[in-house]
Amino acid sequence: MNLVEVKDLSFSYGEEMVLERINLTVARGDFLALMGPNGSGKTTLVKLILGLLKPLTGEVRLFGSPVNRFRQWHRVGYVPQKATSFDARFPATVEEVVFAGRFGLLGPGRRPGEEDRRAVEEALELVGLGGAGHRTIGNLSGGQQQRVFIARALVGKPELLVLDEPVVGLDSRALDSFYALLERLNRDMGITLITVSHDTGTVARRVGKVACINRRLICHGTPSQVLTTANLARLYGIPVRRVAHGH
Repeated sequence: MNLVEVKDLSFSYGEEMVLERINLTVARGDFLALMGPNGSGKTTLVKLILGLLKPLTGEVRLFGSPVNRFRQWHRVGYVPQKATSFDARFPATVEEVVFAGRFGLLGPGRRPGEEDRRAVEEALELVGLGGAGHRTIGNLSGGQQQRVFIARALVGKPELLVLDEPVVGLDSRALDSFYALLERLNRDMGITLITVSHDTGTVARRVGKVACINRRLICHGTPSQVLTTANLARLYGIPVRRVAHGH
């Protein structure tokens, strides 16, 4: 089953065409990376998939339904770009931040119960932060903060998780650990993943499929099919040599 279907999708900001005739499907169980240069339309495509923007032409379907009529948002988790860009003195605890991901399930007037607390604990365990619920989020490292925001997205038990450039600012060790976590969520939990990335080396080792975007869909397939010197040159408009990082 295709969880995401993008058909003949175009979008513009005013007269500036950002995406043109994009066709893309994401099947259940996929781990897809969206790649492309800055300003290529990756974040715009993510927002269109999530119904945060309206297309100029074309259609997006989530779980078989047109995105503008989709209502089962608990099935989708989202970690937006710069999710961790907040004042480090912000007094919220890790547990409070993750609890926010349950609000959509609670409904108006319903208070969090034992099931909700258990879901928060399970989400923190999943991301390797079990027992850290009492800590203030501003006192965590960048990598730990990103795991908290993934836990917030996971606490509603989504089937599809969308992450927009989740590794900005992470060092190489935290980066590899972070992608290992995503790989585990995909492989062991069966969560379908879409992530925006610039790191060709990590993508080549960790994800199952790659879609290269630069206004149009340049290429789409497995990393070995897509991340070739010729394709990267087409994507970035200059000769590019891919460097594989060994760990």
